[in-house]
Amino acid sequence: MKTKILSIAALGILSLIQTSPSFAENANGKSLYTQRCAMCHGVDLKGTGPLANKSNPPTPDLTTSAFKKRLNDYPGVIVSSVILRPNGDLIPKTLKENGVKLAPYPWKIKDLRDVHQYMSDVISKKR
Repeated sequence: MKTKILSIAALGILSLIQTSPSFAENANGKSLYTQRCAMCHGVDLKGTGPLANKSNPPTPDLTTSAFKKRLNDYPGVIVSSVILRPNGDLIPKTLKENGVKLAPYPWKIKDLRDVHQYMSDVISKKR
């Protein structure tokens, strides 16, 4: 009986020290942003990626107060509207014109939320 109680207590302690879900979600958002957005927007979200100057219109700085307000006012809408184009094609014309091949990605709602959260976190740390 003591062994069973100790096992249950150990499981309870382990559940308390596991990585929080918000960290895991932010790691997913960071990974997706880095792989799929940073080539234009840069790791700093300021439109400083290697393809930033090759896009028309120019790649926007996502750390501006105007963009931060839009991100806060319309959570998830900004990210999903860019990613989920009407034709389902994530690869913008700029990537194609510059020979960048980016495989399609099966976006889930959670992924969109994670990228949104990651971007919000980066923006709030910059200000």
